Amino acid sequence: MTNELTGSEVKTIRDLDYLTLLAKQYPTIDAATTEIINLQAILDLPKGTEHFLSDIHGEFESFRHVLKNASGVIRNKINDLYGNTLREAEKRALATLIYYPNEKLDMLDINERELSDWYKVHLFRLIEVCKRVSSKYTRSKVRKAFPKEFAYILDELLNENEDRINKYDYYNKIIDTIIDLDRSRAFIVAICNLIQRFAVDRLHIIGDIYDRGPGADIIMDMLKEYHSLDIQWGNHDMIWMGACAGNEALIANVIRITARYNHLELLEDRYGINLLPLATFAMDTYGNEELKNFMPRGVEITEKNQREMEMVAKIHKAIFLIQMKLEAEIIYRHPEYGMNDRMLLDMIDYEKGTILVDGMEYALNSKEFPTIDPKNPFILTEEEKEIVDRLKRSFMNSLRLNDHVKLLYSKGSMYKVFNGNLLLHGCIPMEASGEFMPIMIDGEEYHGKRALDELERLARQGYFNNDPVLREKGLDAMWYLWCGPASPLFGKKKMATFERYYIEEKETHAEEKNPYYKDRENIKWIEKILEDFGLDIETSHLINGHVPVKVMKGESPIKAGGKLLVIDGGFAKAYQKETGIAGYTLIYNSHGMNLVSHEPFESTKKAIIEEKDIVSTVMVLESVTSRRRVADTDTGFELKSQVEDLLQLVNAYRKGYIKEMIQTAYINETKP
Repeated sequence: MTNELTGSEVKTIRDLDYLTLLAKQYPTIDAATTEIINLQAILDLPKGTEHFLSDIHGEFESFRHVLKNASGVIRNKINDLYGNTLREAEKRALATLIYYPNEKLDMLDINERELSDWYKVHLFRLIEVCKRVSSKYTRSKVRKAFPKEFAYILDELLNENEDRINKYDYYNKIIDTIIDLDRSRAFIVAICNLIQRFAVDRLHIIGDIYDRGPGADIIMDMLKEYHSLDIQWGNHDMIWMGACAGNEALIANVIRITARYNHLELLEDRYGINLLPLATFAMDTYGNEELKNFMPRGVEITEKNQREMEMVAKIHKAIFLIQMKLEAEIIYRHPEYGMNDRMLLDMIDYEKGTILVDGMEYALNSKEFPTIDPKNPFILTEEEKEIVDRLKRSFMNSLRLNDHVKLLYSKGSMYKVFNGNLLLHGCIPMEASGEFMPIMIDGEEYHGKRALDELERLARQGYFNNDPVLREKGLDAMWYLWCGPASPLFGKKKMATFERYYIEEKETHAEEKNPYYKDRENIKWIEKILEDFGLDIETSHLINGHVPVKVMKGESPIKAGGKLLVIDGGFAKAYQKETGIAGYTLIYNSHGMNLVSHEPFESTKKAIIEEKDIVSTVMVLESVTSRRRVADTDTGFELKSQVEDLLQLVNAYRKGYIKEMIQTAYINETKP
């Protein structure tokens, strides 16, 4: 490869200034050419494995297991390596050890005499698996992942020369020494963690980490420690981001949904949100009648928990009516949102107990509105104002919540273009005609990619900007992203929360989806979106979450001739009755793309004790005859650019435009 520079090129463009700076890093021809050789070698390595998950919704046990087994990648490596040389039970036991090393080692019931042999056998096996999963990386990258205490030993064991004289003795001596020094346990844990680390090169979370399940905070803690990660914001992530930033309406939404699924301990115990004033207010203000629609979901009501569940229901009801008032303030500030029909509290006849929705009158299932003044229905009572102020301070000052939200900002975005694929939680809002739906922002229409870019900017502004006016605009945009009719994260005409709580007629509960969802089998629509994001319509994919694929009804996650992949298959237990499975994940490696469907995960305890992995079914979406290399990835394009720059630097050295910085060592010689 050559890239000859002429004298006129060097003198008339910025190349010389740039190359002079580059020369500080590579001060000689030898240094530059050595790096070129290194980069060219990296370009020829197989591309790393990408792992895609979506709509986790707080189900931390299932998530943790899928993260640990890499959607079956580790089990496949074990099968490839050991084939028929190990029994199925032995392979299952080895896989479980890799997933949960500490727990499995705690359960060992082997006498002292046999323990040494057990360690030796499993250390050898683990080293072989680690060699297999790390083989597609450079030695430099592998070394950087080593824990310091075992770095030298791991380097020796993983890069053992097959032709070494006395290799067998050398190799065994290292293992024997580890066992003799009582370091087997620590070494096994370290190497199991390495295997998990090398099994996946990049993790993509396609939105909705929060809500419904009990452990979103645990998931965020795991993601904080993950080696390579990006997150595409989901609508349920956005409400937590906005609540942490101080959006009062989103604070109310977070509490309402958390109460709905009976996970208030997440707020109180793990994020330190003080709910006592709200609970006291709710208990004093609302009676025990007409609470049916506010009782927690998925909880069996018994004599033992009746009073507690009634308290949760009252909190739920109280915060919802506060939410309605707070949302009305945002709608009033933003007529361009076109959401006046969502204010609703002024459409109630409080004497008759009816409401007008879309011109139709419906009876309400409850007439209990003790905090609403029919003449001024959107005004908070003084007590409600005080509660909202205290909740706002509590959310904004929660150190742990801020820590997690900062991760969502630093690793997250509205969408991501990566290795030729568009990753997006919800949708690109479309008109029925197939044109992009306009979104009005500050008096200007935005469409498609430009709309998502501007909405992302506003979401960042809402958290980081100190100017109160600009901050409020950003916070309001975050609320719109949660439930607005043209929001790419929501994708529906309206959020019918009030109707589901207060009106029995099911037709009022319907939330009409954006035309994108009605016509996403249309190849032309998906190609139009891919083109708008600068992607090749022949080779690229749009990867979505947000709307669960109803497998039980025969729906396929593969749409638009394979250009659109929907990987929300029901990670959340609340959706599994609809989907029939417990989630989809996607694996994209050097051989192609595999869609993995998972059966429900029973428990971590069963996975460890019974060595019971998630039952998964792999569907090959695309396979390639020639393995994809690093050169075919986004990283590869960056490395090629670096190679071109280094070639220019070498030419500049050779043509005399830049002089080499050769350091000479001077030695003072004296006569004896």
